[in-house]
Amino acid sequence: MQPEILPAELKYWPIKRYEDIYRKSLENIEEFWAQEARKLEWFKTWDKVLEWDPPFAKWFVGGTLNASYLCIDRHLKTWRRNKVAIYWEGEGGEERTLSYSQLGRAVNRLGSVLQKLGVKAGDKVALYLPMIPELPIAMLATARIGAIHTVIFSGFSSIALADRVNDTGAKVLITADGGFRRGKILPLKEIVDAAVENTPSIKRVIVVKRTGQKVNMKKGRDLWYHEITTKDVGEYTIPEFVKSTHPLYILYTSGTTGKPKGIVHSTGGYLTFINSIYDWVFDIKEDSVYWCTADVGWVTGHSSIVYAPLMHGASIVVHEGAPDYPRPDRWWEIIEKYKVTIFYTSPTAIRMFMRYGEEWPKKHDLSSLSILGTVGESINPAAWVWYFKNIGGEGCPIVDTWWQTETGGVMISPAPGIGLVPLKPGSATLPLPGIDADVVDENGKPTPPSVRGYLVIKKPWPGMLMTIYKDPERYKQSYWSRFPNVYYTGDYCMKDAEGYFWLLGRADEVLKIAGHRLGTMELESAVVSHPAVAEAAVISKPHEIKGETIVVFAILRKKYEPSEELKKELKQQLRKSVGPVATPEEIHFVSKLPKTRSGKIMRRVLKAIASQIPLGDVTTLEDEASVEEVKREYEEFRKMMEK
Repeated sequence: MQPEILPAELKYWPIKRYEDIYRKSLENIEEFWAQEARKLEWFKTWDKVLEWDPPFAKWFVGGTLNASYLCIDRHLKTWRRNKVAIYWEGEGGEERTLSYSQLGRAVNRLGSVLQKLGVKAGDKVALYLPMIPELPIAMLATARIGAIHTVIFSGFSSIALADRVNDTGAKVLITADGGFRRGKILPLKEIVDAAVENTPSIKRVIVVKRTGQKVNMKKGRDLWYHEITTKDVGEYTIPEFVKSTHPLYILYTSGTTGKPKGIVHSTGGYLTFINSIYDWVFDIKEDSVYWCTADVGWVTGHSSIVYAPLMHGASIVVHEGAPDYPRPDRWWEIIEKYKVTIFYTSPTAIRMFMRYGEEWPKKHDLSSLSILGTVGESINPAAWVWYFKNIGGEGCPIVDTWWQTETGGVMISPAPGIGLVPLKPGSATLPLPGIDADVVDENGKPTPPSVRGYLVIKKPWPGMLMTIYKDPERYKQSYWSRFPNVYYTGDYCMKDAEGYFWLLGRADEVLKIAGHRLGTMELESAVVSHPAVAEAAVISKPHEIKGETIVVFAILRKKYEPSEELKKELKQQLRKSVGPVATPEEIHFVSKLPKTRSGKIMRRVLKAIASQIPLGDVTTLEDEASVEEVKREYEEFRKMMEK
C-alpha cells in the first residue's frame, strides 16, 4: 500500500467526524435521506420516503418537483441571476458566456418549441450533440416540460444511434450540423440522416448550426435551431412538476449480452442524491468555478456537468475538443483563463499529460485550483502523485471517485465537504454517508483485509437506477441475482486494514476504454459482421495512456487469408458499427479460440496472454492447443513490434 498523503496533521478529527456521520446515516437511511431531500425545493412534499420492493426502489413517493426549476428558476430569485452559469470554450478558441438568466431564457424558449412540436410529459427526446451549450440547454428544456431525454454520445455511429433511438421510441432528435475534433469536422447531421432512415418514431430533427457546413435539411422534418428558437416563441415555459419517481432520463451503457442497457434514473431521488454528494465531495462554494472534462454523453456529464453543479449555482466550464489540441497545454490554459477552482478529469487524461512532461503545466498559473478529482476508472498511484504535485502544487486534495452509470453519482470518495480524511494514492478511500458498501467473496461473506472480492451495495440509495428501460427482468438479473437483495457492481475490490476501498477493475465482461464502457458482445458482433470473420473474441489489456485498450482475436472463414489490409477493414468495421472509441489497438488471426467445454470463450485466458500474466486455472479448457496457438501468434506479434 502507498503511504498516506495529505493531511497528516488532520488525521484524527476528520476520521472521527466522518465515522460519526456515516454510522448515523446507516442507522436510519430513510430519515437521513429525508433530511437531505429537504435541501431541494419541492412543489409538493413526499408522502413516503422509500417504497422498497426488492430490487425496485421508489424514493420520496408522492412528492413533485422539476429539475429545470432547481437548476435555473430558484437562482433567478437571487443575485445569481446575473452570475455566470456556463463558460464555453470552443476547440478553435471561440468563447460564449451564459449567465443564469441567459441560460434560463434559452431553456424556456426551447421548451416552448418542443411543446409546439407536440412533445408532452413522458415523451422521449434524443440528443446527439457535440460539447456546446445547446446540449445542457436541451437537457434542461426537455426536463422542464416533463419529457425524458436520452443523450447519445456524439462519437457513436449511425447504427449505434439508431439502436438507442429505437429502444426509447423518441419523437424528436436534436443534433448539430457537425462538431470539431482535432481540427476536423465531425459530420453529425450526416450520421443522423443515416440513422433516421431506420428510426420510424422520429418525426422532427432540430439542427444546431455549429460548423456552418452545408448539410441536407429534409423539408417537413428538419428544423434549424436558431430559427425556431427566435421566431414566435414563448419567453417563459411553465415547468411541469412531475412525480419524484418520474424518469428524468434514460442513458445507455454497455452490457455483456451485446444489447446496450437503457439505465432509467428518477427525478426526485436522483436529484436529492447528486445535490448532497457534490456538496460533500467537491465542497462547492459561491465562488467556485467547476470544470468536469467528461462528455455530457456519459453519466459523468449528466451529473457532474449539468445537474449537480447547476443546482448548486456554480459557474461551470464546458470545453469542446481534445485535451491536447492544438497544444498539450490546452487544458492548463483554460484553467488559468477562467480561474478554475474544482477540476475533475480521468486517469486516462492524466497519464497522457504525464508523457508530455511537467514543462507544459508549468507554463500556466494553476494556483486557483482548490480540489482535484478523478473519475472513470481507478487511478494508479504514479498518476495520482504526478497529478497531486504538478497540477495541484501539492496543496489540493484529490477526490478519487468511484461510481457507475447505474449509481447516478459518486458512491466512494474522499469528502472534503464533510472533513478530509488522509488520502492514499490509488484508493477511493471510504463510502459516502448513506452508502452501505462492502467487499464480499463468492458466497456473499465479507472478505478479510487485503483479500480481493466483489464490491456490493447492501442498502438502497436515492440515486440508484429505477430499472433497465423496458427490461425489468434484465435489471434483476444484471444487478441483483448474484447476491440476493444486494446490488452487485461487477467490480473487483479490496479493503485494507483501515477500511479503505481499493478498486481492482471489472469482474464481468465489459471493457473500459479511456473511461468508456463497451460490451464485449457488442464489439464481437461488429467484428463477426464482416464477411471474412467466422468467430471473434474481444478483450482488453493494460495501456499506459487509455488505462485499457482493445485487442481482437479473429477466426477467418475459409477462402480468406490473414493480411494487413483485412486488419484495416476490421478496424474500420468497428469504427462504423460502434464508433471511433472502439478502434482496436491489436488484431490477431487464429484458427481456434480457448473455450470451456460448454462452448464459452475463455476471455480471461486471452487477456492473460495479451497482458503477459499467469493464465490461472484452465481446468475447464476444452482444447489446450488453442492456448498454445494464441501464445505463438502473440509472441510473433511482440517480436515484430520490437524490431
